[in-house]
Amino acid sequence: MTQAIDKEQIVIDEIKKLSPEKQQEVLNFIEFLQFKEMQKQDVQHKEEKEPISAYEAAKEFAGCVDGGPGDLATNKKYLEGYGWK
Repeated sequence: MTQAIDKEQIVIDEIKKLSPEKQQEVLNFIEFLQFKEMQKQDVQHKEEKEPISAYEAAKEFAGCVDGGPGDLATNKKYLEGYGWK
């Protein structure tokens, strides 16, 4: 535990020696590191999920087009000659 406190104090002492502009750069870098860590945790969390089937992923949409025409070819004369019936 004392090593962590020692490192923390060293970092604080070194930051105090910097100009305000350089201190802001250090702060920006710390925020960048925190952002990278959050992204890493998000990726790990997504990888931990079990894979699901296509049906499971789209089941909320299953049956949402019920009630439409049974035959979508509403202009059958237009389709003549293409071999479709």
